[in-house]
Amino acid sequence: MRILVVEDEPAIASSVASALSASGYQTRIATDGEEAWFLGDTEDFDLVVLDLGLPKMDGLAVLKRWRGAGRQMPVLILTARGAWPERVEGIDAGADDYLAKPFQIEELMARVRALIRRAAGHASPVLTAGALSIDTRQMRVSIDGTSVAVSPLEYRLVAYLLHHKGRVVSPGELIEHLYGDDDARDANALEAVVTRLRKKLGADVVETRRGFGYVIAAGPE
Repeated sequence: MRILVVEDEPAIASSVASALSASGYQTRIATDGEEAWFLGDTEDFDLVVLDLGLPKMDGLAVLKRWRGAGRQMPVLILTARGAWPERVEGIDAGADDYLAKPFQIEELMARVRALIRRAAGHASPVLTAGALSIDTRQMRVSIDGTSVAVSPLEYRLVAYLLHHKGRVVSPGELIEHLYGDDDARDANALEAVVTRLRKKLGADVVETRRGFGYVIAAGPE
């Protein structure tokens, strides 16, 4: 999962990005409105954490331009502006949630998880497909209720496929959403991760659709 953090205060941006990275998300930081608008308009993100008081272009203007261009990623507004008219303006501009500063990082993380789940059509923090389940709060993967040890990259892969359960995800999309900007990106390395997951979770959990990509089938809940 890729998250864009738009925040011009370095300490807050670093704190939010570090918490997101520790929870298995790939993060990108933008420190002004123009950079944020460009990144959100040209790259795919699963969620944006967006400050309103930005240099060069206000956060609301950025959000309105994204929505006007048809960009549909969930947006969590993060701002010191606490007055209710500004919250209403942000929601009306296309924001999905609102969190006023100062905030607890645990609350931000809970809102992030909820927004990403809802965007993928899930209500519960525990996602399932047959015997497979993941607890997005604890980053725990289980088969038939038994926890399975997985690496951070393996968790990100199975979590992304489960969030998009039943949809065939191309290797290019997976690589874009699993790896950081500085990571080596290679389809063969991705296949190796899938192979390791099959050994841990079962050969049929992650299916390969030749020429198209990978899928976790929408089996019985």
